[in-house]
Amino acid sequence: MAKTRTAPEEFSRPLRRLAVWIAVLLLLAIFIFWRIDSPRVERIRADLVDRFVPSMSWAMAPVTWTSDVVGDFQSYAQLLEQNQELREELRRMEAWKEAALQLEQKNARLLDLNKVRLDPKLTHVTGVVMADSGSPFRQSVLLNVGERDGIRDGWATMDGLGLVGRISGVGERTSRVILVMDSNSRIPVTIQPSGQKALLSGDNSPLPPLDFIEDADEVRPGDRVVTSGDGGVFPAGLLVGTVALGTDKRLRVKLAADYQRLEFLRVLRSHELEPITDPGSLVAPTALTQRPDGSTAAAEAAAGEPPIQTEGGDVEAAGSGAAEGADPEGGDG
Repeated sequence: MAKTRTAPEEFSRPLRRLAVWIAVLLLLAIFIFWRIDSPRVERIRADLVDRFVPSMSWAMAPVTWTSDVVGDFQSYAQLLEQNQELREELRRMEAWKEAALQLEQKNARLLDLNKVRLDPKLTHVTGVVMADSGSPFRQSVLLNVGERDGIRDGWATMDGLGLVGRISGVGERTSRVILVMDSNSRIPVTIQPSGQKALLSGDNSPLPPLDFIEDADEVRPGDRVVTSGDGGVFPAGLLVGTVALGTDKRLRVKLAADYQRLEFLRVLRSHELEPITDPGSLVAPTALTQRPDGSTAAAEAAAGEPPIQTEGGDVEAAGSGAAEGADPEGGDG
């Protein structure tokens, strides 16, 4: 049995078809209009964009508001976390401040008890690091201070915090600094708080090793390393760095100086070593042996005749036995 169509259905179907065709033609016209390359059409497109696009900002308002709320909450959480970290760091700094004040007072009392007078000659000269023009050393820099500024070989250089190296080669206006990490650098150091002595040997790496440690079991990573003053080249107590354990399981030193940003260096004026002009004064005196006649064997030995042992146990000079044994009155016989 055939289905009969009602009047509304027969009227709506042509309208739907007409609407579809109108929409297709409208979209096609918009596409063609948007693809036309003409100054006048471009102005029309710009006017349409300026007129209708800003009016769509209300649709983005909820998204924008939600994004702002989330951002504010994250910022608040970060501020709260930073505030807690700053409070914890402030408490630690207060503890360090109290410890520093106590150490300062203790140091002042000890200096007063020992009547220590600080050496006024330990001043410094500041120089500017210049470009290295090449040298037999792999790790070295040039300073713009030299003999005219009173610079001498062997003086220590620092960057304000840690030891950088020593002067090796002085010109009239420039001087060369061998860095601590150079393979030709050897520095006697003391490891604190254990007090172990060691030798810091450069190997052209940022972490030079510690050699000849007295007792390596007493050394721990994080211990401070300072110059020991042995040899009289460097003043004692200059900060070098901290102990670190290398990848090769050797004890090395993490240097305190910032070698990546060496701009200014302080050259410490040290005492000049006194030359040894009388080696004999360093030898302990010979034990004196008293003779029955009041003379000493040491005096005879100093005269150029070695002492000899007699049968009675006395020490006397060689060649003097015959003279002493002869009778002074029996010279004619």
